[in-house]
Amino acid sequence: MNFFDAREHRDPAERERDLLARLPQQIQHAKAKTPAFASLLKAVDPSTITSREALSALPVTRKSELLELQKAARPFGGFSAIKWGASCARVFASPGPLYEPEGARENYWRMARALFAAGFREGDLVHNTFSYHMTPAGSMMETGAHAIGCSVFPGGVGQTEQQLAAMLDLQPVAYTGTPSFLRILLEKADEAGITLSLSKAFVSGEAFPPSQRDALAARGIHAYQAYATADIGLIAYETPAREGLVIDEDVLVEIVRPGTGDPVAEGEVGEVVVTTFNPDYPLIRFGTGDLSAVLPGASPCGRTNARIKGWMGRADQTTKIKGMFVHPGQVAAVVKRHPEIQRARLVVDNPDLTDRMTLKCEAAEDAALQAGIVASLRELTKLRGEVAFCAVGSLPNDGKVIDDVRTYE
Repeated sequence: MNFFDAREHRDPAERERDLLARLPQQIQHAKAKTPAFASLLKAVDPSTITSREALSALPVTRKSELLELQKAARPFGGFSAIKWGASCARVFASPGPLYEPEGARENYWRMARALFAAGFREGDLVHNTFSYHMTPAGSMMETGAHAIGCSVFPGGVGQTEQQLAAMLDLQPVAYTGTPSFLRILLEKADEAGITLSLSKAFVSGEAFPPSQRDALAARGIHAYQAYATADIGLIAYETPAREGLVIDEDVLVEIVRPGTGDPVAEGEVGEVVVTTFNPDYPLIRFGTGDLSAVLPGASPCGRTNARIKGWMGRADQTTKIKGMFVHPGQVAAVVKRHPEIQRARLVVDNPDLTDRMTLKCEAAEDAALQAGIVASLRELTKLRGEVAFCAVGSLPNDGKVIDDVRTYE
């Protein structure tokens, strides 16, 4: 069997109908069970949220805002639908600290689907080197592996010599962890004259360029990656097609213009915003702060869900100019005031070590429009800025709303 379940290769229209049919119920659940969404969505009738267009009108809750929300209402900012006890198996802390609950349901983080796509199968022994301390990565992999029917050695991080000794004794066929730690283990094994039994790997938490993938394949280790967060769990995963990351079956992903909640056109780079169907931590339009883009077409592997390019940088491009913070949302507000602008990018440089900001606009050159944009910049950012017109389609498609090119040499 090449698929974790039949949902992976169903008709895309069927999947979309299923997700949208589940959406009003999840919004109703979030309003009823979490104080945060009871407040955020107070005026929203869940029964009306039956399309992506309707969903896009709801507010985005960004990860960058969650820290302050949690500080105001410990431990989860009012976003969790479960409390201490049997329904909450574990609680984790990510840097910030941000706290994340782990419900007691099997495969809570939904990582089994990604591990299966990476070749993990029932009866495998998995050597898991993700941390079991404070953060959820170790549990993410272990619970996903258990859902497939794998056994897990909880190696955790560090202690290279002891880990190699255990691998030599236990002969695991699969590895989970960062690609850099796998490289360290392999190099140490080479130095000791040891041949490891690994034939498959699932890596995350770091960049995994094709050069690293090919180097592992040359050793007989076929490694795959995924995109997941401590708040959401699995978002998208790599398949044997090696063409982008296929979106998980139990999340609804939007790509929006940074600083806004407005979806961008297919192929355009923007911020990844995710709505989960997790009843324990029901995040609605959660802004991850990561940049990506939807790839056209379907994966050659046979999975029919949409694909994203993977992690392409951070969406939070807030920049301090002349002592004032300028946010992507302020740039978006300027553009909304002037519908003649197709796309825009605020470029910040410092000729003669003096900060300067220029809004590059894809629009026909017009003196009155230029004056209006300058006035809008001044009003919305409290700073003076210049305007430069450029041809439609000439600005890079990289998700940048603010491009800081200042140098200090």
